Amino acid sequence: MAGRRYLKITERKTKRDWANFIEDIAREYSSAKKIILIMDNYSTHKAGSLYEAFEPEKAKELWDKFQFVYTPKHGSWLNMAEIELNVLNGQCLNRRIDNLSTIRKECEAWQNDRNNKNAEINWQFTTKDARIKLKRLYPTLQD
Repeated sequence: MAGRRYLKITERKTKRDWANFIEDIAREYSSAKKIILIMDNYSTHKAGSLYEAFEPEKAKELWDKFQFVYTPKHGSWLNMAEIELNVLNGQCLNRRIDNLSTIRKECEAWQNDRNNKNAEINWQFTTKDARIKLKRLYPTLQD
């Protein structure tokens, strides 16, 4: 089920909200040995959030189930999730919606549609390109 969209609309972006989302993802992919999750460096996206939300044993179990890959700071444009959020905005949220339940329903429909179509992003940015554009983030060996 790799490459699937899985979103959750919450009222806030708290540590507990993120921890609960991680728990939901782990439950969704319960048979996976390891879940690779690519995300930004938002301050709640840390192990401490799991330990604040759950008992230590559960927090460690969740943390160990995932491999967290963080996009570079100031490089959110590299993040495929950001590209998907732009698609979500353009296809679903490009109008005034005045209540959370409608937003949740609309976003769930969008998520299901994108997943059922196996929609993909045509990612063309290579590591070589990144090393040129983001040379300050990629150390080089000095002779």
